[in-house]
Amino acid sequence: PIALEDIRKLIETCQSGSFTGERDKSIFFFLLDTGARAQEVCDTNITDVDLNAGTVMIRCGKGGKSRMVFMGRKTRRALRSYLRTRQDRSPALFISVKDGERLTYDGLRQLLDRRAALAKLEKKPVLHGFRRAFALNMLRSGVDIFTLQRLIKQNDLQVLLRYPAQNHQD
Repeated sequence: PIALEDIRKLIETCQSGSFTGERDKSIFFFLLDTGARAQEVCDTNITDVDLNAGTVMIRCGKGGKSRMVFMGRKTRRALRSYLRTRQDRSPALFISVKDGERLTYDGLRQLLDRRAALAKLEKKPVLHGFRRAFALNMLRSGVDIFTLQRLIKQNDLQVLLRYPAQNHQD
């Protein structure tokens, strides 16, 4: 999983008030807070997000399955700031600077690489590291493995059973 300290450093590279700074910061919070897969983040529409309730409907999850994920106050605040910078009509929650189109998986990976270089991170982070960090943080907060399985829609319980071992190592 990506270290929380590394996420903090990534967020510190995001300039407040600028489109890319607000977008990137909200993406980092969103990834960590929801446990969504990178492609699910790219596929999310603005209408899938309820900022008041703190919920997001993931409509096109792995295997075509839908699920509801949750986000906290910081993520909702970051999303509101980001959405205020938008001046387009795209239905996509996260859009590209270059063409205003839906952010792609490759674009998401590139923005993470750019921010990691700006933050001078020792270890290059991967997008799936946010999902792993989410799972590990949930376990550390006392969530049981079966609830976590439902939250992140992981069919293979064996994959999730690796996390408690990491929880004791860190």
